[in-house]
Amino acid sequence: MEHQTSSPCGRLAFGCSVSLGPVSSVSLPVSAVETSCRVSAKGRGTSASLRRDVAKEQLVKKHFLGLPLGRSVATSRNVTYQEQAATAVVSVPKAEKANSIAQTPEWKRLVEHSKEFYRTSKPELMAGINMRDSLLDKERCDRFQAEHDGILMDFTRQRMTQKTLDMLVDLAKAAKLEEKRAAMAAGNHINSTEDRAVMHIALRAARDETYMVDGVNVVAQVHEVLDKVQDFAEKIRTGEIVGSTGKMLKDVVCVGIGGSYLATKFVHEALRTDPAASSLALGRLRFYANVDPVEFPRCVEGLDPETTITIIISKTFTTAETILNAKVMKQWYASAGITDISAHLVAVSTNTSLCEKFGIRSDYIFTMWDWVGGRYSVTSCVGTLPLSIQYGFGTAEQFLAGARNIDHHFFTAPLENNLPVLMGLIGVWNASFLGKQTRAVLPYAQALVKFAGHIQQLSMESNGKGVTIDGNRCDYQTGVVEFGEPGTDGQHSFYQLLHQGRVVPADFIGFSRSQHPVHLKGEVVSNHDELMANFFAQPDVMARGKTLDEVHQDGVPFYLLPHKWFSGNRPSISLLFPGSPDAYTLGQLLSLYEHRTAVEGFIWNLNSFDQWGVELGKVLASKVRDQLAASLEKDAPVAGFCGPTQRMMERYIQLNKS
Repeated sequence: MEHQTSSPCGRLAFGCSVSLGPVSSVSLPVSAVETSCRVSAKGRGTSASLRRDVAKEQLVKKHFLGLPLGRSVATSRNVTYQEQAATAVVSVPKAEKANSIAQTPEWKRLVEHSKEFYRTSKPELMAGINMRDSLLDKERCDRFQAEHDGILMDFTRQRMTQKTLDMLVDLAKAAKLEEKRAAMAAGNHINSTEDRAVMHIALRAARDETYMVDGVNVVAQVHEVLDKVQDFAEKIRTGEIVGSTGKMLKDVVCVGIGGSYLATKFVHEALRTDPAASSLALGRLRFYANVDPVEFPRCVEGLDPETTITIIISKTFTTAETILNAKVMKQWYASAGITDISAHLVAVSTNTSLCEKFGIRSDYIFTMWDWVGGRYSVTSCVGTLPLSIQYGFGTAEQFLAGARNIDHHFFTAPLENNLPVLMGLIGVWNASFLGKQTRAVLPYAQALVKFAGHIQQLSMESNGKGVTIDGNRCDYQTGVVEFGEPGTDGQHSFYQLLHQGRVVPADFIGFSRSQHPVHLKGEVVSNHDELMANFFAQPDVMARGKTLDEVHQDGVPFYLLPHKWFSGNRPSISLLFPGSPDAYTLGQLLSLYEHRTAVEGFIWNLNSFDQWGVELGKVLASKVRDQLAASLEKDAPVAGFCGPTQRMMERYIQLNKS
């Protein structure tokens, strides 16, 4: 029996329906003309047979093999209008994705191996290995630690064995991780959907290093911009560059969203409590990201337009929210009587002409490159410019040096001792083989209050993909939902779920010292020691749990036993950094997670450097914007939207007119 359903990708633009049979079915057009006329292919002549063959080929190419579609059926030969109007129902078996990493022996061995983690003789400890026992295995504990430049990574509390790790390394090799890593460093256009290189590592390269993109050593270009950043920032900080009224510019507002905002905000929030950086702080650094009008007064509260400089950050200078917010800032200056607003506006963009048209001086425009993705751009002038103005160029240099340190480690260390590689392998293991769809980022440092927000974008925008880089639909689990909060705030928010609800792999991040140590007289430990006591305890509780026998031995009433039972076997890694969060360690932390994200994407065979998923919403929002303008100003009826959206828009318009 044949079944016909709509393709999850929607109807394509070239004709009729092709049924895939009872296992998997996709509705695929064959001709350029939609028709309700549907005829069975059975008993038809050569023309219908040819249509079926072509349709089958197109289907397999598009939906399974990821090959180019080429010409549509209607243009590939002389087809009459009547033939275009007819459709053929063809049963096609689901084709195997020949290039899928899931079809490799290494992946299949891991699938079989993962089944061992769902067999246990101790059901009260849930399925899998008993972490209580594994944490007593000194040899395993020694092997499941890695270190670089004083950063200690402990992954003993993972549901894995040495055999698992070895098999994951084999999978990385089968996925050509090392070759893909080398291709990135070589400047190959590994972002194939946008035909771009991926070269954010060049942004923090030393002046004498070489990274080539399209035959050009881009490190020279990077340092040319860095020299301009240093010169501009120092002139702002010394008062050589002033505002239009002659007053010193001491406060900075960054207008940008997404990758133009999140990472820089994370770094700034950490630096503003770092003693070395904060002692150099010029004034106040604010961020104006959300188009919600409430964001504006919150951003400029207490700021003086005469002493404020605005940095507009938009790669294309067309991001709707950013440009609208930039216009609000111009109005703010004008309302304060600023006549030469250009003295207060700076841009970071690749689109010089639009920047100048907006009223920005050419020497106040700082360039970017198309080989830098937004979420990977904080080590460009997106981040270094505002950070250099606020904290001095030397602080930004230390940040770049930390990132460069991990870059070199990532590209040179063996896979088995490579921190970002190990983190990526563990991420793939938990997501694709153990079925864990979430991950918690838990920094035990209040300075990293905005770190989880950056990781949410870095990870989910990079690897939140349902198709491989070749265009094949993924037949395996990719990407995870990232969330987090600094400890100990998170403990009093969502750790209940981590301990007794859904199993969520977690990253615990700690530092040996506090930015502001406090040790009260009479207290047995310092405040930082108290914080770190939780850093050490929480992973153990998640891993070891508490058995019913142990709960009973505590004298707990029988009816409360199941409520106070902790299953354990909940995976985590711990990262312990030397010292406190400073510019250098922040650079290391940033690079560590950037490369972890790339490793996961390389193994899943994704393009971790595009973001087509954010585009469609922007397109529809533009249509809604036009409709709102027409309806609110000219009483035009709402039309062209689905029923629920239309009703909501009509209610919104009605409320705004009443």
